[in-house]
Amino acid sequence: MAFESLSDKLQSVFKSLRGKGRLTEADVKVALKEVKMALLEADVSFKVVKQFISAVQERAVGEEVLGSLQPGQMVIKIVNEELIRLMGSDTTEIALKPSNEITVIMMAGLQGAGKTTTTAKVGGKLKAKGRKPVLAACDVYRPAAVKQLQINGEKQGVPVFSMGENQNPVNIAKAAVEHAGKNGYNVVILDTAGRLHVDEGMMEELENIKGVVTVDQTILVVDAMTGQDAVNVASSFQEKVGIDGVILTKLDGDTRGGAALSIRAVTGKPILYIGMGEKLSDLEQFYPDRMASRILGMGDILTLIEKAELEVDEQKAREMSQKLKKAEFDYNDFLEQMRQIKRMGGMSSILSMMPGMGQLKGGMPEVDEKAMDRVEAVILSMTKEERANPGVLNLSRKQRIAKGAGVDIAEVNRLVKQFEQMKKMMKQLPGMMGGKHGRGGLGGMFGKFKMPF
Repeated sequence: MAFESLSDKLQSVFKSLRGKGRLTEADVKVALKEVKMALLEADVSFKVVKQFISAVQERAVGEEVLGSLQPGQMVIKIVNEELIRLMGSDTTEIALKPSNEITVIMMAGLQGAGKTTTTAKVGGKLKAKGRKPVLAACDVYRPAAVKQLQINGEKQGVPVFSMGENQNPVNIAKAAVEHAGKNGYNVVILDTAGRLHVDEGMMEELENIKGVVTVDQTILVVDAMTGQDAVNVASSFQEKVGIDGVILTKLDGDTRGGAALSIRAVTGKPILYIGMGEKLSDLEQFYPDRMASRILGMGDILTLIEKAELEVDEQKAREMSQKLKKAEFDYNDFLEQMRQIKRMGGMSSILSMMPGMGQLKGGMPEVDEKAMDRVEAVILSMTKEERANPGVLNLSRKQRIAKGAGVDIAEVNRLVKQFEQMKKMMKQLPGMMGGKHGRGGLGGMFGKFKMPF
């Protein structure tokens, strides 16, 4: 997960600061030297790190901090505020014209950054906000790029305008805007061609599109996993074509995440969204304050709530809450709850957004996401009767289930035992689901019960 290593190192630094009753200027400088190294290792631009540390140090060695009763907390507060400022302070939306006019958005980026998938996701986001978008397939070079856009557009319920692969992208862009005007669409999103690296041909094509179409927003899609290269790419596009905002993809991968901390400072352009996975809900609005909280291990409860509201059916949640309180929970319900967690990004993602997880002794608990798949396989290997009536499971049935799921019978026994423990706990603790307003999900059991994954 992005920022995990950086977050761990920063929390270690802050832990040592909190342990001191009083701080000296030397204490602050030593701590900030460690913060500096952590940021550089996270692939944050050296120039950006230098400016950041300077800004923090200037504020942190003042009389107000060193003379306070909790100087460690004050330093953390300053680091948090400077991180937010570094990433842009305010949340920036894609600028749209009034709904009775057509807004043209040009998506740009290198091959492999996830531009085509992101184009469809942006269309889905704007559709959810009441707009009528159409996607334009302007990448005529990459094999199957047009087909990929059509498939992704269909997933989001957003139509795609295409003229095939034997047309000039400039002509496609022009025709797409005309098509939108005739058919009542008020947003045109141009999926342009990428290259393996920045080259003059790609830049010239983007400029030519801007020459025949009034592009209102040029949005650059960059791969966060490329680290400092992502910042260099953003700088090149800003210099040669001009961009209005950035979408960072693959922040859920094994990335050091420094691009998110550098791009705004280097280009002056805001990060609009961050991609955390394949689903539409995995394209998250970028909130600098929430990202700073995640990096510093303070959690991101607002994003967690928003994900729950997006993915959890309110009626089903109420029904589930009642079942749990009455201990009528069965394996069908258990399966639904696991799938709900997956839709929200998985247990690791949820835990990373919960405040205080980073400060647990030994760090955030390790979660084996693949174990969720094995548990699902076990439940799917049960008959309808077994899922609805857990009490009927005997040795021969468990052996059949284990064989069907491709797991050892010990894994089936473990699931059955933990499932029964959970039912007993639900009966004893009816208030643990959040009381009157409890959503009725596995989230209510965090910290109360050791899940089998």
